[in-house]
Amino acid sequence: MSKLAGKTAIITGATSGMGLDTAKLFLQEGAKVVITGRSQAKLDALEGQLEGEYLLVKADASSLADSKALIASTVEKFGKIDILFLNAGIFKALPIGMLSEELFDEIYNINVKGPLFTVNEAVPFLNEGASILFNTSVSNVKGMPGVSIYGSSKASLRSIVRTLATELAAKNIRVNAISPGPIETPLWGKTNLSEEEMNGFAEGVSGQVPLGRFGQGVEIARTALFLASEDSSYITGSEIPVDGGMAQV
Repeated sequence: MSKLAGKTAIITGATSGMGLDTAKLFLQEGAKVVITGRSQAKLDALEGQLEGEYLLVKADASSLADSKALIASTVEKFGKIDILFLNAGIFKALPIGMLSEELFDEIYNINVKGPLFTVNEAVPFLNEGASILFNTSVSNVKGMPGVSIYGSSKASLRSIVRTLATELAAKNIRVNAISPGPIETPLWGKTNLSEEEMNGFAEGVSGQVPLGRFGQGVEIARTALFLASEDSSYITGSEIPVDGGMAQV
């Protein structure tokens, strides 16, 4: 039996990488899936490539107006919401002494403000027993050079998970996080680093992973499926690391 049959899920930042892999798996498991992205071209490219019932919505993860429109479009199309995966995020790295207010605002607007206010808009439309997932990062517990802004943004999400799990428990709404380690994803090609810098960063990170490899997007998707389904019915306020042991040993 499909684990998400009859459920409605929103996945932000799902035109590629971990988000798209999760959207495909959720569709296979019977969910109706709302997929967001900033690029209309990337959204258009998904038409005809996905099987199941889905809705493509152009939305900037940092825009509160877009978050409000996203929830409204979802409710109009599918009714109430059962799963909300706040996956959209941005990674940029700069060492201390080179930081800027503009970089701070960009990262926090996308990684923290956007997800929090998307939940804020969605709460009135969440079914009892709904599942909210945040995409955090191994960077929120490891002191990695150059990621003071990015890492702290993900640590903020981890704190938000704990608070919302408490606030929403009375409605039996569970709130959890997935903490990816290095994952093979297009995000690596969307940073402020040069190819040489990115390769050096990736080599240094992969050397810290006990399993000795980058993870795959589908490995995040399977964890998201677990947290979105009844398989995790007694789990809330938690963060599940999917990091090849990077932050664990």
